[in-house]
Amino acid sequence: MEQQNKMGTAKMGPLIFSMALPAMISMIINALYNIVDSIFVAKYSQDALAAVSLVYPLQMLVVAIGVGTGVGVNSLIARRLGEKRQKHADSAAEHGVALAVVGGIAFFILGWGFSGVFVGAFGASEAVSTFAVQYSHLAVGMSIFVMISMMCEKIQQSGGNMIIPMCQGLTGAIINIILDPLMIFGIGPFPEMGIRGAALATVIGQIFGMALGLWGVFRQQKVLNVNMREFKWRGQTIKDIYRVGLPGIVMQSVVSVMTAGMNGILIAFSQTAVNVLGVYFKLQSFIFMPVFGLNNGMVPIVAYNYGARKPKRITKAIKLSIIYGVCIMLAGFAVFQLFPGSLLGIFSASDDMMAIGIPALRTISLSFLIAGFSVVASSVFQALGHGFLSLAVSVLRQLVVLLPAAFILSKAGGLGACWWSFPIAEVFSGVICFVFIRYAYKKEIHPLYEKSNR
Repeated sequence: MEQQNKMGTAKMGPLIFSMALPAMISMIINALYNIVDSIFVAKYSQDALAAVSLVYPLQMLVVAIGVGTGVGVNSLIARRLGEKRQKHADSAAEHGVALAVVGGIAFFILGWGFSGVFVGAFGASEAVSTFAVQYSHLAVGMSIFVMISMMCEKIQQSGGNMIIPMCQGLTGAIINIILDPLMIFGIGPFPEMGIRGAALATVIGQIFGMALGLWGVFRQQKVLNVNMREFKWRGQTIKDIYRVGLPGIVMQSVVSVMTAGMNGILIAFSQTAVNVLGVYFKLQSFIFMPVFGLNNGMVPIVAYNYGARKPKRITKAIKLSIIYGVCIMLAGFAVFQLFPGSLLGIFSASDDMMAIGIPALRTISLSFLIAGFSVVASSVFQALGHGFLSLAVSVLRQLVVLLPAAFILSKAGGLGACWWSFPIAEVFSGVICFVFIRYAYKKEIHPLYEKSNR
């Protein structure tokens, strides 16, 4: 109960910092793992790096289902706790665990049954396609562990516990980073497994992260009583979860579709162009992940105080989170503008990759100037129960603006012009987010001020 009381009473700046910092550290470590993973894969083979880039949209789909459902569970638990409806909060957590298992089973079928069909659609070389299917079998097919791990993180964060979720990310990432070179290159007791080794190292790290998360949910935390032995499916709880979570799932899935679409546009130029996009996504995660961690701290605070009818705390949390998010993205923008060659050099970039990648990173990173506001605003919509606003922003940005712009610019101005689709889409997204956040304020927060003044 102390964590809940803290969300409703503590000074907002230090509260956001204390809630967000563990998640930010965890996500930075995970971003570091993603980069290190690709570094080792690139050293093994550029074809292997291209294969990882092709499978990336499927991995993003895993994240979409896991995080989207987790955000729905997180928001519902926090709102029910704020409303003092303990049993409903407990039920939401139990449904979250069950839904994570169902999602993991679905990805087992997808990863092992349909990877070849997905990879074959890109028309890549035989070597790249073979690597991609091998990687997908494990990295996508064994996603049940990361699905459960992500859900355990969201359940604990909803009650204000950010430390164990941070340790989950740290544990999984550190184990992964250690095992990656050993399994890829066959060091010590391990045989050389190549790209299969990279995928297996990922899965082993996820298993350890899941184990720690399950301990945190079922043994350590005291805010919720999660008892799967007495679990029963409730249609209304599932509906409440996906009212916020489904837009998040679709929103993240749209990123997966966008990435696959961009790969399709870029592969017409060269495999190197696809590698540049894949490397960009690895690098930009190091900038975006801290903002996502910030959102993980902000969402339960906003949702709790919305349930507790405290508009001043909601407004202050939103304002401070936007300021913090913009500052993080400005720092990322400076790094991408000043050191693009050094960033690409981490991945053993060839001269051709440097020639394509340096202007690409500088152009795409212009979108960071607006992205800090847009990313935080989208999470505000979810915290207030307006997940479909986040969905609308994502669909408009990724599918209505970015992909068509990339296709048109690639035909009109070539590969260099194609990268401008990212900042163009972000400007559009920022304008839409500003309109939507004014709408959400007038509909949800302003009436609370009126009631408190009566």
